[in-house]
Amino acid sequence: MLVWPFATSAVAINLFMLGLLWQAIGLTVLPPTTAVWLSLPLGLPATWAAARWLRGLLKQAEA
Repeated sequence: MLVWPFATSAVAINLFMLGLLWQAIGLTVLPPTTAVWLSLPLGLPATWAAARWLRGLLKQAEA
């Protein structure tokens, strides 16, 4: 699916930002490379959700 790189990139950015927020409660910062590696498997469910959302928008636009 063509949405996978975009959804995976969004997951990586969100994980990195979450890692920065963890610093406020005393946890260690999540490095960007770790966020990218974690986003690879997590990008699949995000891609499925984004594709489903896009299909719904296309169906709504056709009606």
